[in-house]
Amino acid sequence: MELGPYLILGLLEGLVTAAVLSLMALGLSLVFGVMRVVNVAHGEFFMVGAVLAWWIASAVGGHPALGFIAALLLAPPLTAGLAMLADQLVLKRIGYDPERTIVATIGLLYVIQQVTLMTYGPDARPVEAPFNHRLSIPFVEWTESGLAMYWPWGLGTTSYKLAVIAAAVILLTAIWLLMTRTRYGLLMRATQLDRETAQAFAIPVGRVYASVFGLGAGLAALGGVLIVPIQQAHYLMGHDPLLLSFIVVIIGGLGSLPGTVVAALLIGVSDGMISVFFSPTLAKIIATLAVAFVLIFRPQGLFGKRAL
Repeated sequence: MELGPYLILGLLEGLVTAAVLSLMALGLSLVFGVMRVVNVAHGEFFMVGAVLAWWIASAVGGHPALGFIAALLLAPPLTAGLAMLADQLVLKRIGYDPERTIVATIGLLYVIQQVTLMTYGPDARPVEAPFNHRLSIPFVEWTESGLAMYWPWGLGTTSYKLAVIAAAVILLTAIWLLMTRTRYGLLMRATQLDRETAQAFAIPVGRVYASVFGLGAGLAALGGVLIVPIQQAHYLMGHDPLLLSFIVVIIGGLGSLPGTVVAALLIGVSDGMISVFFSPTLAKIIATLAVAFVLIFRPQGLFGKRAL
């Protein structure tokens, strides 16, 4: 068996996983970096994005591209609005205390999950991709007559998966520009460095917190919308992405954008490779072991800063 095409397939599948995971983990990292809140309900915002995508696409009807574009435009802002409401009603009232926010977001997780179960139901439902052309991965080998190339049946990827990778690159670049080149990004960084000093300089810390919590949830929902044509929407689909997001954030370093992207690539590509050649379960085990080694030898993560 030639390994080349299977390596390419594993790499492409891993990049798709890394693309969605980087968006979700970035949202989790931003919320912790600015607010010091461990959002255990982050996976449910991913699920809400996917479920809203199904509802919106079903309501729009017509060509699949119309429903998908509508879902892409509407589901993340709606999810962000839900998160901002939760911030005002729950997190703000407990003063963003680190211990109490963990308990509060666990409660939020179950509330969102059960409301989705009662309204959406227990069934997994697909959203049709706006385009989904099959792209075969070729075998290349040398023969007596020269270089030969052939395309085996069933081994390949789709144009939509490549589009997901490209979309994640564009979105991550936009977030980086938002954080480093805009006044909003400056307010976020000032609030992250010193909340009390930021308040002394008339920075509306409460509004910054609410918007950051909404932005994190919106990024998770974006990941849900992008993945739902590949994985069906289900009310329990947030569990595995939440676990992998925590793994990515711990390995990359809490609050670090470069660390989040690098760790998402490491976890995503390794997950794709190991899943193709062995099993997805083994990939999750190795990712968990990687977290253990990082916590032992570099507790602040690959790109995180050591606490003074």
